[in-house]
Amino acid sequence: MDRETARSLMRLPGVGKSIAKDLYDLGYTSAEDLAGADPEAMYARLQQLAGRHLDRCLLYTFRCAVYAASTSAPEPDKLKWWNWKDGRVKS
Repeated sequence: MDRETARSLMRLPGVGKSIAKDLYDLGYTSAEDLAGADPEAMYARLQQLAGRHLDRCLLYTFRCAVYAASTSAPEPDKLKWWNWKDGRVKS
């Protein structure tokens, strides 16, 4: 992953180097690529690629990142990954 791709992905809330790499491994090369993506499908696919169970917090971060990428005027509370735990926030 090149530096420009990493920077674009890390503009999303909750996304650091490790999660940017995960997103890249899933085929995303910019924040804009995530608009309209399915976080649950992304999480399931990454678990397949990893060949193991991944921490559910990754799913919450994917939900937050997809929301941020899909929304022109996001609500501040929805830009915190921990607010995307199961049953907390509706997109």
